[in-house]
Amino acid sequence: MKTIEGKVVLLGSQGVGKTSIINRYINKAFNNLNNPTIGASFFCCKINLDNARVKFQVWDTAGQERFRSMAPMYYRHANAAFLVFDITQYNTFTALKSWVLELKRNIEEPIVLILIGNKLDLVNIRKVPNEECKQYAESIGASYHEISTLNDEGVEQVFLTAALGLLKLTESDKDITLSLKIYDSHSSGPSISDLPLHEEALSNTSIAHGINEKPYFCC
Repeated sequence: MKTIEGKVVLLGSQGVGKTSIINRYINKAFNNLNNPTIGASFFCCKINLDNARVKFQVWDTAGQERFRSMAPMYYRHANAAFLVFDITQYNTFTALKSWVLELKRNIEEPIVLILIGNKLDLVNIRKVPNEECKQYAESIGASYHEISTLNDEGVEQVFLTAALGLLKLTESDKDITLSLKIYDSHSSGPSISDLPLHEEALSNTSIAHGINEKPYFCC
């Protein structure tokens, strides 16, 4: 079985639920009191498909405008992007359009784009029409998902879609996906996601602030 390693970046405004997506998927939990991400946090997880294992290196970026200039450090060489907005806040949807333009200007290789409308549990007060979201996703070549991290609705499908997207990239022209790591599962040396789960192995330093971050692992 082949293994694919790819970089995934989460982009979106503050408060849309980027960290909650990671927490729900990895820890199977929801924390309504998440502190705003500073700089970026790093996570690593993997998904086993029928014919491949996909390992994600996930960067959860800060949504605050004062950290915007640091974003290129985190999305550079990304193979997939989760574009997250809050369906109850229309301005968070429009803000994503500048992120998409920035990605297309700075990333030369093909990238899997996934548009994510979070807080489906508040659908009764939604401000972003579902049809508009679908049309925008189609216009940028993205898949569209509506999820609720509170109710654990649709989160796993988002990661599965990303894994299938990366697998599809490997089946295209490999000369244009140089940043994806592809190898036989039995012949490669250890990567970060293969390290022992000791505290020392989990330690990671934020590029932006020197804050001691701990990436999380899931299998």
